[in-house]
Amino acid sequence: MITRREFIKLCLSSAALTLSGVLLPKVVEALDERGEKVTVIWLEMMTCTGDFLSFANTLNPDVEQLLKDTIRLEYQNTLMAAEGELALKHLYDVATREAGKYILVAEGTVPTRENGFYGNIGYYQDGTPLTNLEAVKFLGERAKHVIAIGSCASFAGPYAADPNPSGSVPVHKVLKGIQVINVPGCPAHPDWFVGTLSHVILYGVPNLDAMGRPRMFYEHTIHEFCPRRQHFENGIFAKYPGDDGCLFQIGCKGPVTYSDCPTRKWNSMHINWPIGANTPCIGCASPEFPDRMSPFFAHLPDVKLPKINANASLIGKAAVGTAAFAIGTHAIVSASKGRIYKHLVESSETKDVGKALGNIVEEKLNEFESFDEDLQDADKSALMTDENPTAKPIEEKNSKNSEEIAEELAPGPKVKKPKKLVAKKLRR
Repeated sequence: MITRREFIKLCLSSAALTLSGVLLPKVVEALDERGEKVTVIWLEMMTCTGDFLSFANTLNPDVEQLLKDTIRLEYQNTLMAAEGELALKHLYDVATREAGKYILVAEGTVPTRENGFYGNIGYYQDGTPLTNLEAVKFLGERAKHVIAIGSCASFAGPYAADPNPSGSVPVHKVLKGIQVINVPGCPAHPDWFVGTLSHVILYGVPNLDAMGRPRMFYEHTIHEFCPRRQHFENGIFAKYPGDDGCLFQIGCKGPVTYSDCPTRKWNSMHINWPIGANTPCIGCASPEFPDRMSPFFAHLPDVKLPKINANASLIGKAAVGTAAFAIGTHAIVSASKGRIYKHLVESSETKDVGKALGNIVEEKLNEFESFDEDLQDADKSALMTDENPTAKPIEEKNSKNSEEIAEELAPGPKVKKPKKLVAKKLRR
């Protein structure tokens, strides 16, 4: 059987090939030794189904082979042929028969307003709706492991964006006291889910960060390994999509978003990703997505720092309030690596994406003519950051920050088993 150390190495090194193609044969081999396959229940709640479709986009092996050789997917709304009473009865039978053994994959937010009436997965025989809220509680409290796939299930995401009329919340807020493994992303990368599911099957819960995310995929910010990071360090910023330079000034949320997108990439065969396509990262895997990551083409709030160089990751964290405590004199001095470009401090306006080509050409010509003057201004502004009157940070929206989410994810008291609402209804 593959060791956990070898497993982690595979997850971290599979940037050239799909992780499914490298890892799943190892999982199949291990399961053959055990003589059993693991039961999986995939519950779709308030979701666009993007996370399942992303998972279905695995090419080597394809989903059919994965389902035949690796797991028993007993319930999945998009994939299954059964519907109505037949589907719900099967769901209840599997959850009862495999209690304490199956893995629950929860996709989408959980609507809580009006006792969950805003989201249903079906109806009881008497016509009463079976809500997402009831279903996730019933299934989550009987599962051996719970994986929340996608930003909606992990952190509430777009379906809980302001003003959140359905009262939607992430899965961990409903399953209090139960370990929920968050695999965020809008959608989640197939490798993130396959790697997490495989680890759970073979070894149990992977090493998680304060947000409940597997560290093997979410330990570093996008900015840390971005191929354009040196442009940030050197103060070279793009002014519009497609322009050369760091995309921070036109909205890139890489400094505050944790994922391995720069090295893993997307498009099934890992051939491209947003920055590679000359468009900013919108922070879709962040706990603050989308409210505090928007507008997508406006840069993060500015941070006034002492008159010294500072690490860009610390700047990004402080901008959204995730690590403001780290911006102390000692932290900045010890982490100092690059320059703060004058536009970061002075909050220069983001250029309109639809600006006429003629205006762009004229602007570029003016920049070349005043190149020396710009350099002098940059040096002067670096000495005047504390007195800068033009910096106007974006107004923060009323949403929870990362510290609050981490506190909610902390283990709580064990939850009592719920009443068998589904059983009583289905037996009528």
